[in-house]
Order: sequence, then structure tokens, then C-alpha cells
Amino acid sequence: MLQSEGHTKSKGAKVKIFVCCSKTFYPKVGPIKHQLEAMNHTVTLPNSYDNPGREVEMHSAGAKEHAQWKASMIRLQKQKVEVCDAILVLNFTKNDQPNYIGGATFLEMYMAFELHKPIFLYNDVPDGMLRDEILCFEPTVITGDLHLVQI
Repeated sequence: MLQSEGHTKSKGAKVKIFVCCSKTFYPKVGPIKHQLEAMNHTVTLPNSYDNPGREVEMHSAGAKEHAQWKASMIRLQKQKVEVCDAILVLNFTKNDQPNYIGGATFLEMYMAFELHKPIFLYNDVPDGMLRDEILCFEPTVITGDLHLVQI
């Protein structure tokens, strides 16, 4: 049995997973969500998953409106991380950057780290300026094997 935030789970138990990723990767979320649900996990989708163009709309509304919207999205991220057992970061290639993790996703990883929640990376830790910080979060790299999402 493994201890996780005040409750005990047996290895392989149903997990509440918050999927985190760049909007660029939203087309890959659906099939991964279905696979996780087939394994009896509960999936929480990324912010704006149902409206990926919302950020562009908010940019058009003005700097102040965009900043307020972005702040609300960061607060929503925190709520999602708090109620889930773990996060799964989908990190694929974006603009020729392998295993891309953007700013918002990094913040979700940090929130999970602060709350002592397991962090799963779909692919390896990316090279770049945040590599050391991501490594200190001690994520589990699953290399595409969703069966490794266990706590």
C-alpha cells in the first residue's frame, strides 16, 4: 500500500489524473483520455480543452483582460491539481523542441510538486533552462506506457 496525501491506495488502484499539456497537443488528449478511462482512471482535462482558441480571443480583448483571464486559468489549474491524485504531462515535439513543456504546464508541475502529488511525464524530460527544476520534481517518465500511471 502506498500513502498519498492522507489516504492509502493499493498499487494499480484507480487514479484521478489531471492531464496537462500545451494547447498544441490537445488533439492527442482524447485518445489518451479514453485509454486511461479504459483502465478505470478518472481524467480531468486541461484548461480550455473545450475551447482551445479562447486565449487568442482574450488577447484580442486587450492586455488587462488577457492578464485577468490568464490569472483565472492559473487559479483553476491549482484547483484541478488539488483534487486529483496525480498529473500526467503530455510532452511531445512542438516547433522542433522535443518533449516540450511550456510555462503553464511547468506551473502545473510545480503545483503538483508542492502538494506532494505524483507527476508522470509521457516522454522524457526536455533539455532546456528548466531541466534541473523539472528533474527536482522527480517525475516518472512513462515513455508512452499509460500502464505505468500508478500510485
